[in-house]
Amino acid sequence: MARPSNRDRVLDAYETLLVDGAGVTVTLDAVAEAAAVSKGGLLYHFPSKEALVDGLCGRLRERAAADVVRLRAAPEGPVAYWVRTATGEAEIGIGRTYQAALGLAGTGQPGARRAIADVERGWTTALEDLIGDPVVARVVRLVGDGRYLESLTGLPGDEDDAAVVALLESLLDRPSP
Repeated sequence: MARPSNRDRVLDAYETLLVDGAGVTVTLDAVAEAAAVSKGGLLYHFPSKEALVDGLCGRLRERAAADVVRLRAAPEGPVAYWVRTATGEAEIGIGRTYQAALGLAGTGQPGARRAIADVERGWTTALEDLIGDPVVARVVRLVGDGRYLESLTGLPGDEDDAAVVALLESLLDRPSP
């Protein structure tokens, strides 16, 4: 496996610092140290803290766009895919990037708020397109969001989501009110 680029190592380190609770107090020096790159190496890719935030938000958008492609192509269907994958990357990949962006959004970072809104709109649009009923699509999305929060907080969740998927899929067969 190829070693991550310095840019990816910097973003990985930034995510880790944000998720571990450093929040807005994260300095460029701390990110460079955590990424094991020189400050000049960090500044080459991200010349300011704002550029670093933008980089993280760009990573979130890229990862979410790839997830939407997988959602649209999921052989098990959108409901099963959404519920199954809600906890799959809570501590790595898109889940970790999302968590870092949530932390930034919670500190009032407008770029992070916009990125999260864009990502949520992309997922919502895909679910609505695939499910056909916006209310059921919203319920499916919210169940996935709840499963993600369960995994982040360590709440016990049923590893077998078959019953949840069956219940949600039964909503697809009902007429809308």
